Amino acid sequence: MVYGVREINVSRSGSGGGSGGEPVNLIDTENGESLMRVQPGVDLVLSNLPPHSPGSGTLYVTTKQVIWVSDLDQTKGFAVDFLSISLHAVSRDPDAYPLPCLYTQIETEDDLHSNDSDSESNNHALDLSTVREMRLIPSDPTQLDSLFQTSCDCAELNPEPNAAAAAAEEEGQQHNWIFSADQMEDDEQPGGGKLYCSQPCQLSWSFKWRS
Repeated sequence: MVYGVREINVSRSGSGGGSGGEPVNLIDTENGESLMRVQPGVDLVLSNLPPHSPGSGTLYVTTKQVIWVSDLDQTKGFAVDFLSISLHAVSRDPDAYPLPCLYTQIETEDDLHSNDSDSESNNHALDLSTVREMRLIPSDPTQLDSLFQTSCDCAELNPEPNAAAAAAEEEGQQHNWIFSADQMEDDEQPGGGKLYCSQPCQLSWSFKWRS
């Protein structure tokens, strides 16, 4: 697995495999990956840069990753594995960002190895190894809650390896997820778990606790 955001080349059905046909190489079905949601009309913002492509793009959410394919150049896109996403949230606060969006924080290889490298550069050069934030902005903001829920469902399918091993050692416990504020008050999670807040709020958080 490659940590962080990565650029992808998209093959399409039809003559020459160029733009116009359906994407054919996005999903690794041989290893059990399946498509959970397709959302057209989504802008992509990496770090604090402007939206990546005028004309938006199409978002594909699978059981393993989030994929965005440009409408401007339909053979190009970006992908990030759910194991690299440390937090995702619905943001409707204009003070945080002008448009309603699905906000994500992303682990990179530098984070994994505790590198001393700086966070993303303030210039407009795109260095994917420094991208630690991603915003997905649907043209229809009413789709945000269902998009968030799909992301939560898929994140649950991708627990961190250490968390999965620890959970398996606990007798009679099938997983270590918290689904409500009441459970959060009653049960302190020992690390490696995830938290969902589904109550109405300006930010709906989904956390991965780090050990």
